[in-house]
Amino acid sequence: MFTVSESAKKRIKDLMLEEGIWETHFLRVSVKGGGCAGFSYELDFDDKIQAGDEEVTDGEIKIVIDRKSILYVFGTELDWSGGLNGKGFEWKNPNATRTCSCGTSFSA
Repeated sequence: MFTVSESAKKRIKDLMLEEGIWETHFLRVSVKGGGCAGFSYELDFDDKIQAGDEEVTDGEIKIVIDRKSILYVFGTELDWSGGLNGKGFEWKNPNATRTCSCGTSFSA
């Protein structure tokens, strides 16, 4: 359904530990209209489950995705790149028909 690479899991856990929310929050993944390619990915930490949310656990990481966003991120892997040429989360989405150069927006 939706997976998180080992490097992204480590980065997410590190961020949550830095914020002091590891025990109380989860990663919320969503897709919103906008961005240069039509849709934008959003990552947030949240502690409230909403009606229609889908819960996924990948190792130690609890992920929550709203019902509409699931359609766009099904089969996607979230990765983390910490290299010199670019640092940040990368989306490997088989549903994207086009992505922008920044990697945070796509068309489906």
